Amino acid sequence: GAILAYLGTPIVTWAAGKGIARGLTTTIVVLFFGLILTALFLVLIPLVQAEVMLAAKRLPELGAQATGAVSPWLQQQFGVTLALDFESLKTLVSENMVDARELSLRLLAGVRSGGMILVTVLVNLVLIPVVMFYLLRDWDMIGERVYALVPRDWLAKVRAIGGDIDSVLAEFLRGQLLVMLVLAAYYALALSLAGLDRAVAIGVLTGLLVFIPYVGFGLGLILGVIAALLQWSGWGGFVAVLAVYGIGQLLEGYVLIPYLVGDRIGLHPLAVIFALLAFGQLFGFAGVLLALPASAALLVGLRHLRAAYVES
Repeated sequence: GAILAYLGTPIVTWAAGKGIARGLTTTIVVLFFGLILTALFLVLIPLVQAEVMLAAKRLPELGAQATGAVSPWLQQQFGVTLALDFESLKTLVSENMVDARELSLRLLAGVRSGGMILVTVLVNLVLIPVVMFYLLRDWDMIGERVYALVPRDWLAKVRAIGGDIDSVLAEFLRGQLLVMLVLAAYYALALSLAGLDRAVAIGVLTGLLVFIPYVGFGLGLILGVIAALLQWSGWGGFVAVLAVYGIGQLLEGYVLIPYLVGDRIGLHPLAVIFALLAFGQLFGFAGVLLALPASAALLVGLRHLRAAYVES
């Protein structure tokens, strides 16, 4: 909720400067962010479900193709003969797929309703927009109350550092948004050129989720590979999809983030790569997620420290 409030603060502040009531703008921003997140889930869930269902239906066929390719080699090298009844397996899967899905949904519902998982999810879903609303509405007041606690001799320097950190984080968000848009366009275009079905949906989804390290790339790669396996029987399309995502990962890690994000926040491209590796090693997934904004904030502090040292 705090992160979303920080993202929406410039909009609310701009509207307040135009004479629009802060409460009204805050409500509109909260609803807007909610619609974006809801639309993302409405695209993501049916897409994943459709790919999984198609994969389950074609799994026996893909297994038969793989066995047909591997069986002669095993027979020639080791004298081992593979004989699997994929028709029976295909019939079994198709007959029990609906029952298995319904049973899994019932079990999942039973586990969630019987434990604290459902309560936690519901509380978070309610708290996120509430926290976001009040932080957005009272952002300036909260900031002034924090500054009121700072000793007067330090106030000017603390305000300067806080303003610099805010500017750097704003540049980071703009750079990250550019990375998302570029990668969404790249994946959609590259997968379309490869001839993949649902290329635009999978590509745009991958690009929009790259702000979550590993998750956006990993989910897009899985969806792309599954779609390739369902669409093509040979290796050409499969290799093309892997190449698209491999190039995309290199483009993101070594070109877009260092130059679109690193340059904006004043970090050298090597410092960006090192920060991602170091924070990931120290703090895991959360470290990778917060590496660049935290490094940018630290960089502001180091600049002021260096300036104080040089002037002393």
